[in-house]
Amino acid sequence: MTEIFGVPIQALMGQLMLGLVNGSFYAILSLGLAVIFGMLNIVNFAHGALYMVGAFFAWMLLNYAGINYWMALVIAPIGVALIGVVIEKTMLRWLHQLDHLYGLLLTFGLALILEGVFREFYGSSGLPYELPDVFRGVFDLGFMMLPKYRLWVIAVSIIMCFFTWFVIEKTKLGAYLRAGTENPNMVKAFGINVPFMVTLTYAFGVGLAGLAGVMAAPIYQVSPLMGSNIIIVVFAVVVIGGMGSILGAIVTGLGLGLIEGLTKVFFAEASSTVVFIIMAVVLLIRPAGLFGREK
Repeated sequence: MTEIFGVPIQALMGQLMLGLVNGSFYAILSLGLAVIFGMLNIVNFAHGALYMVGAFFAWMLLNYAGINYWMALVIAPIGVALIGVVIEKTMLRWLHQLDHLYGLLLTFGLALILEGVFREFYGSSGLPYELPDVFRGVFDLGFMMLPKYRLWVIAVSIIMCFFTWFVIEKTKLGAYLRAGTENPNMVKAFGINVPFMVTLTYAFGVGLAGLAGVMAAPIYQVSPLMGSNIIIVVFAVVVIGGMGSILGAIVTGLGLGLIEGLTKVFFAEASSTVVFIIMAVVLLIRPAGLFGREK
C-alpha cells in the first residue's frame, strides 16, 4: 500500500475529498457574505441562520408537500431570498450608511430569533433528509470510493462561485452594483434604481446561503444549530480572503477546506482550530486579508 509520510494514500485522498466538500460549503457561504459586505457594507451575521432556513425549507417541502430535492433546490433558495428582501426593506435599509456594528448587532439578533423559532418547533436534534435516488452509490476512483452526492456538491459549488464572480466582475450589472455602492448619487443620475439593486444584492447573497442549506441537508442532519456551527468558520474564511473580496472568498473557502482535511490526517487535534490559527497569522501579516484592498 502506497504511503505518503507514513499515511496510506487512500486515507489521505479520502480526507482531501472530505475537506473539498467542506470547502465547497465554506466557499459558497463566504461568497454570499462577501457579496453582501462588498456591495452593501453590512456584516450579515444572519447568514448562518438563513443557511439553516434553506435546509429546513427543503425538509418541509419534502415531508409536508412531497416536493423532491430537485424542486427544493430551486424553491428553497428563492424562499430564503424573499426573506432577505423583507429583512433588507424593513430593517437593513436604514443601516447602510451607519457603522458596521449596527448591522452586525441587528443580523446577530435576527439569527438568534430564527434559531429560537426553529428550536421551538423542531427541537435541537437533527432531522434526516433523504438522499436523491440518482446520487445513491459511489464512484470507484481506484484509490478511494467517492460518494456521488459529494461530487455533485463540489461541482455545483464551483459552478455557482464562478457564475457569481463572472456576474459581479465582468458584466454591466456587476459594474452598476459596484458603482452604486461607491457613488449612489451618480448612479441615480443615470436613471438606475439603486435601492432596488441593493435589495437584489442582499437577496442574492442570502439566496446563496439557502442554496448551500439545501445541498447540505442530505449530508448533515437538518438542525436549528447547523447555522451557528458553521458561521464562525465562514466568517474566518471571509476575513482571511479579504472582507468583500469575491475571489478571496472562493479561493480561501476551497483552500481552507483542503487544509482542514490535511490537518485531520497529520494532526487531528488541530483540525478544528487550524482555520483560526491561519486567520491570526494572516491578520498579523496582512490585516486586509489575502485578496483584500489595503486602505
